[in-house]
Amino acid sequence: MIDYYEHLKQEMIPVMPDMNDSFIPFPELLTETELISFLRIPQISTSKDHHNVIEHLKRYRDLPRLHICNKVLYPTQAIREWIEKETISKN
Repeated sequence: MIDYYEHLKQEMIPVMPDMNDSFIPFPELLTETELISFLRIPQISTSKDHHNVIEHLKRYRDLPRLHICNKVLYPTQAIREWIEKETISKN
């Protein structure tokens, strides 16, 4: 039974919510707006400017990012690893 679910999981295309209550394919490199949606900043932050939250995470929490053509992009895998590292374990 587990193999069946693992097979289904591999066939599924990862998606993420967009700002219009629908879903889009999940990119390997996120823009800042996509990252805000991925981290669910609008749902969890009281900040009026969600980009300030990202700036704080970059400055004080070492949020992974890279620069391409003077644009900041956020590698999805690095963000997931960062979340794992930043998660406080109760064990």
